[in-house]
Amino acid sequence: MNQQTINRIRQFTEERDWDQFHTPANLAKSIAIEAGELLECFQWSDDDYNLENIKDELADVLVYCRNMLDKLGLDEDEIINAKMTKNERKYPVEKAKGKSDKYTEL
Repeated sequence: MNQQTINRIRQFTEERDWDQFHTPANLAKSIAIEAGELLECFQWSDDDYNLENIKDELADVLVYCRNMLDKLGLDEDEIINAKMTKNERKYPVEKAKGKSDKYTEL
């Protein structure tokens, strides 16, 4: 996410004095709720969906994730790369390629 977008999200929150409601628990709940709304876009069909609705719900998830990063003082690149390192260990190419098995089943 570029800095201009991050600043816009922060400004939106600040102007409305909503940071007071952005506890980590409330943000986690909001992420889950919006992810559920994203999933609802595919409720009755895997192929017949409204891309505009998906974009709106995905944006909501990302905005709440950005707010949680700010609240916890986290850097998205740092935490994503740390998790990717863990995933690369759990799912080595030679065992996981072309498979959807959980790492404990490889």
